[in-house]
Amino acid sequence: MKLSCLQENLNRSLNYISRTATTRTTLPITNNVLLATDEGRLKLVATNLEMAITFWIGAKVEDEGAITLPAKLLTEFVGSLPNDKINMSLSARTRTMQLKCARFEARIGGVDAKDFPPIPSVDDGVVTGIDSETLRKGIEKVVFAAAVDESRPVLTGVNAEFEGDTLTLAAADGFRLAVYKMPLATPVEKKTTAIIPAKTLAELNRMAAEQEAPIEIRVNTNKGQILFKLKDFELVSQLIQGAFPQYSQLIPQSYSTRAVVDIAEFLRATRTASIFARDGSNIIKLVITPGVKEAPGKLKITARSEEIGDNEGEVDALVQGSESKIAFNSKYLTEILNVLHESQVALEVTSPSSPGVFRPLGMDNYTHVVMPMFVQWD
Repeated sequence: MKLSCLQENLNRSLNYISRTATTRTTLPITNNVLLATDEGRLKLVATNLEMAITFWIGAKVEDEGAITLPAKLLTEFVGSLPNDKINMSLSARTRTMQLKCARFEARIGGVDAKDFPPIPSVDDGVVTGIDSETLRKGIEKVVFAAAVDESRPVLTGVNAEFEGDTLTLAAADGFRLAVYKMPLATPVEKKTTAIIPAKTLAELNRMAAEQEAPIEIRVNTNKGQILFKLKDFELVSQLIQGAFPQYSQLIPQSYSTRAVVDIAEFLRATRTASIFARDGSNIIKLVITPGVKEAPGKLKITARSEEIGDNEGEVDALVQGSESKIAFNSKYLTEILNVLHESQVALEVTSPSSPGVFRPLGMDNYTHVVMPMFVQWD
């Protein structure tokens, strides 16, 4: 194996895929990244046995071959090199890769590529496509709401429902629910539902940031696998088995109070209140007050810590209905406002003990439901 490539390209691809290489595993070779020549390009592969990422970069290939090298060491070394051409040559006898770049060189011991886990191919199943930026927006709006706790595995994933020309993503952790609908570039012939690990979608979102071409999606529920295919890389992931909760019945269909507020002002007041909420069980209280005559309505945001002190902020609101109170976890409130890039959001409230619903104005394809915190009201 002998080839040359640009440091910039190799560094970028390693930064994308090396995070997938596991550090704690019963299969040590998954700490390595596979390097292999592939039709005049260099292919890099990393896997943690649940997800595998393949990346291709341009290279001048003189001799074909393949080897696996320690992901962390290779990534750090390549990242330290100047932006120049890297010459790579493998000694088949010693399985040692020599890398030369400008006035730097290193020799890294590897493991035979035959020992690397096979990467599954998703050939059958439902095939569709979606605009890269559209999917990234959808992932951003829901992925943070998935559970981190492994006690209920299905909630650590994002429920993806492919139906007709629409993809609906839903994530929930027992305290909140995010639902986002988006158009598919290619309609599916039959309705298909899959639970995709949230970590997979977060990684896809990071990698697709520079991609403008459509993303091809292949879902094989029988094999429990999904493939995302872009111009220079592919991501294959296992699906999470199980039944996702029937979340549609968790979304309130009515409200007694609706407040429309400026998102930037709401977020600023929430961040300020969060400073005090940290020492007060992360509780932020919201009080919605309708306007009187010509005066606008108000949304008051408060937080209190018995030992530290308290805080109060206020933003103007267009209020429908009666005065209402509700309390939220500061983390949940901040995270939902952080992913809203529109100018205004509507908060719909029924009672202090009922879920609050956030709906960005001018965006009828996104709904976020947050369970309230039970507090003593003055």
